Formats: sequence, structure tokens, C-alpha cells
Amino acid sequence: QVQLVESGGGSVQAGGSLRLSCAVSGLTDGAYCMGWFRQAPGKEREGVAAIDSDGSTTYTDSVKGRFTISKDNAKNTLYLQMSSLKPEDTAMYYCAADGTTALVPIDFGYWGEGTQVTVSS
Repeated sequence: QVQLVESGGGSVQAGGSLRLSCAVSGLTDGAYCMGWFRQAPGKEREGVAAIDSDGSTTYTDSVKGRFTISKDNAKNTLYLQMSSLKPEDTAMYYCAADGTTALVPIDFGYWGEGTQVTVSS
């Protein structure tokens, strides 16, 4: 049974930083793409960043230079380091696995429950 459990969300002021983590179980080999998505109230879920099995990364334009995706295969954990946070980054953040770097939600087979990030001005 595949499980993805996010943590690290919270409330922060604009300009601050947070690091999200996603603990993965049930996927024992590293040959899959993982990603972070977010969804704000009343908006569609959007791709934030993805990392492929070879370590290559993709970011949506609005977070380039501010967010960094990484993974620790030994710990089966995915991370999203978020810096210079803006109020428009406020959303529920979801971890996903077994997708593509095109950051299309329907491509990903496994999802976590999400962790809330709130950025105040």
C-alpha cells in the first residue's frame, strides 16, 4: 500500500521560509517522478515542482529561484524548501508520486492528504 504523508506546513510572514517534507512508503525503488502541487481556495490544483528519478527538476515559473525540490532516496522522503514566500503562495500543498515532470496532476498516481501553507503580508 502506497502512502505519502506531508508535513512542515504552517503560517509565516511574507519573506519567510518553510520546508515541506513528504514521507513515502510502499514505493521501494526510486524509479519514479515525484512532485509538489498546490491548490488555493476556488482555484485549480497547479504543479509547483517535480523531480525525476535521475534528479532532474522542473519548476513552475512563479516559484523559480525561490523554491527548491529535493529528495533523499535513503529516507524515502521528498522535500520542498520554500524561501521568499509571498501571500500568493498560500495554498494547500500536496505531494504526489509516479507522474511526469510535465506537472500535470492527472499524470500522478499517488497523492498525500496535503499540508496547509499560509503566508501573511
